[in-house]
Amino acid sequence: MRRTRILTVLLALAAGLLAGSPPTALAAGTPQAAVTADTYTWKNARVDGGGFVPGIVFNRTEKDLAYARTDIGGAYRWQESSHTWTPLLDHVGWDDWGHTGVASIASDSVDPDRVYAAVGTYTNDWDPGDGAVLRSADRGATWARTDLPFKLGGNMPGRGMGERLAVDPHDNDVLYLGAPSGHGLWRSTDAGATWSEVTAFPNPGNYAQDPGDTSGYASDNQGITWVTFDESTGSAGTATKTVYVGVADKENAVYRSTDAGTTWERVAGQPTGYLAHKGVLDAENGYLYLAYSDTGGPYDGGKGRLYRYATATGTWTDVSPVAEADTYFGFSGLTVDRQNPGTVMATAYSSWWPDTQIFRSTDSGATWTQAWEYTSYPTRENRYTMDVSSSPWLTWGANPAPPEQTPKLGWMTEALEIDPFDPDRMMYGTGATVYGTENLTDWDDGGTFAIEPMVRGLEETAVNDLAAPPSGAPLLSALGDVGGFRHTSLTEVPSMMYTSPNFTSTTSLDFAEKNPDTVVRAGHLDSGPHIAFSTDNGANWFGGSDPSGVSGGGTVAAGADGGRFVWSPEGAGVHHTTGFGTSWQASSGIPAGAVVESDRVDPHTFYGFKSGTFYVSTDGGATFTASPATGLPSGDSVRFKALPGAEGDVWLAGGAADGPYGLWHSTDGGTTFTKLSGVDAADTVGFGKAAPGATYQTLYTSAEIGGVRGIFRSTDAGASWTRVNDDAHQWGWTGAAITGDPRVYGRVYVATNGRGIVYGDTAGDGGTDPGPDPAPTGACKVAYTVTNQWPGGFQADVRLTNTGTAAWNGWSLDWTFAGGQRVSRMWNAEHTRSGTTVTAGNVDWNARVGPGASVGFGFTGEWSGTNAEPTAFRMAGRSCTTG
Repeated sequence: MRRTRILTVLLALAAGLLAGSPPTALAAGTPQAAVTADTYTWKNARVDGGGFVPGIVFNRTEKDLAYARTDIGGAYRWQESSHTWTPLLDHVGWDDWGHTGVASIASDSVDPDRVYAAVGTYTNDWDPGDGAVLRSADRGATWARTDLPFKLGGNMPGRGMGERLAVDPHDNDVLYLGAPSGHGLWRSTDAGATWSEVTAFPNPGNYAQDPGDTSGYASDNQGITWVTFDESTGSAGTATKTVYVGVADKENAVYRSTDAGTTWERVAGQPTGYLAHKGVLDAENGYLYLAYSDTGGPYDGGKGRLYRYATATGTWTDVSPVAEADTYFGFSGLTVDRQNPGTVMATAYSSWWPDTQIFRSTDSGATWTQAWEYTSYPTRENRYTMDVSSSPWLTWGANPAPPEQTPKLGWMTEALEIDPFDPDRMMYGTGATVYGTENLTDWDDGGTFAIEPMVRGLEETAVNDLAAPPSGAPLLSALGDVGGFRHTSLTEVPSMMYTSPNFTSTTSLDFAEKNPDTVVRAGHLDSGPHIAFSTDNGANWFGGSDPSGVSGGGTVAAGADGGRFVWSPEGAGVHHTTGFGTSWQASSGIPAGAVVESDRVDPHTFYGFKSGTFYVSTDGGATFTASPATGLPSGDSVRFKALPGAEGDVWLAGGAADGPYGLWHSTDGGTTFTKLSGVDAADTVGFGKAAPGATYQTLYTSAEIGGVRGIFRSTDAGASWTRVNDDAHQWGWTGAAITGDPRVYGRVYVATNGRGIVYGDTAGDGGTDPGPDPAPTGACKVAYTVTNQWPGGFQADVRLTNTGTAAWNGWSLDWTFAGGQRVSRMWNAEHTRSGTTVTAGNVDWNARVGPGASVGFGFTGEWSGTNAEPTAFRMAGRSCTTG
């Protein structure tokens, strides 16, 4: 994606990490409360991807073993049986949130059970902790950790170069790590347990993206960028003799040791004026391939070259697929086909317009073909086809003019790997997803190869806000980079992000409590309005107008009846409007930058908070009055919400370790607040369906209670708390948003900064999801319509009507395909298949069907021979009428 990942993090952590990073543990002696625990199951609300994947690594000795690293969302292992990714770093906790940024990953080819991750998100003071090397002997199921005396930069400039971490292919107790920030080259000789600097290595690097950047982000020395072993120079059990190292130095980019790391020298004759993003060695033919760019990436780069170095003779050959004058991009993605080592591929990683480019050579770089080319400008001819039906939002809802196409082949394509056991399989990372193909060699025969997302299970969105309305879609999300989604199903990928307008990042959203079809969102957009409205529960949108000076989304609140809105945008003060934002008036009595929310009962009452003061408006946001309440957090790391159904009932969470920090409650509209005892620290607060027998809605918070950091639930208005996550499910920083589900007791949605939206359901007594029972007792009627059909495929709609006298609290419909048809994808229902029988069941939001009411769902399917419509439908073992 075009936005940089640092913008995502800044948005996700607004008024959080950057205003006051995750606090250190509270001092000893802090009062602790008893905490109970519940057993929860945790899943992702599916988006599939959504962020930058800078590294993909295949194991060289075990088939189908592969890993992916993300810049802020942890690491993943490929699961071949399901073609999905399994997250490996969900155990990273609040205090170590920076360890969700993965600077490099390495899979041990001697012992494939071993895997290593170099973790740390920022090298400047945004991340207060040092980096670490994690090591696992069970493929990432469990980890041991060695802390480093310096920081690592999984989300820093240059993060697509690499891999910086490498395991010796002959003596797997030996590992090397390239460090940023001038810290040089490091080595472990005990399988990653301890590390020491290779003091003989002569060059720690000197390149920074922007030496004048006072934040320390772009001005950091990108350091040692990759390590590559020449496996032809060693034998089992002894350290590999020849090792190549890439350095962020345009004049001295490649170094070599021929004595297992004892001494090092600059490789003679190397090109200058560029950074070597990757160094990939073909030991069989004796070639080291290098991908060069004029910058460190991953989103900049205007010139680049590809070089081949003959390891035996020292000869350098420019094997670039295009002339230097014709490049407007750098090269980075680089891979060799291990089954056919003369086959090499590379990417033009920084080519955004009209698309990225992928190059392929089958003669060691002597000649090249490319994934697409012009026939006559602007007409393109592609060697590939793309099917993004599994992640349809990857089209961005765009309709670009040629030569642009949608979906794009990609951008920020720094990760590119051919499966070492299967020349037909290739995967590559982009700023939004992982793409792959399983018929790559068709490229060489003059045919087309098929690209599709290979990203399921890898969830990398940074979540800024969440809302769970009482009706309509069960969840609405505000996300960095991809804007956000209306999640009509938690288990299916949404068809499209919010559009009209399409924000680059959505910073805040809200719905009218008494009219949930009215929704408002605010966010960032390079050109256009920063606010949008929906009158159909977020399915369709239209842009509003901006007050003068608006530069970013800020926070927004919808009045309880949807007739008024209050907006606190970036770049301008707090404003209010009636209607849908065609004109705004400045609010008085409240400072710019305040966080705003609405009362969920009184449509005229809005609230605000800024720098320790709570503000109240009772005239629709026109004027605010400062509350006399004292003792609230002094900083701006605060989130608060008003309770649905209870006028003036407000909960406020926030603070910092050096001041007031915790959870406060007001029952008088913010005039007074009471701090809850036993809650040491709290950062979010949300509400969900009351527990069976309870009279107060369930509270949820990301907090420290009783000395324990976690996600907590209270069913008695905060008198007692239950931890609902566990040490294996922590997801780093969870301080942006939380909400319960108003329709399912126990369900909680948690915002993460890079692991997407996670949601949990209780498995404890009395807390189970009501699910689809009791079984429907009334009669049913089904209308089945094929709405579109093409060779081998079709689309159908199904409408199920309750013709009985009692409401259904869940439904399940099954039928048999006489022609052997198969369902490919279903929406507004969840489906399973057993032979030729299909079963479709309700999703959360359409479980209840009243007498005489109908529910509809649709699907796409495959057919061959005939596509006869089903003639019999059954629900709970009972036949439905048709027609």
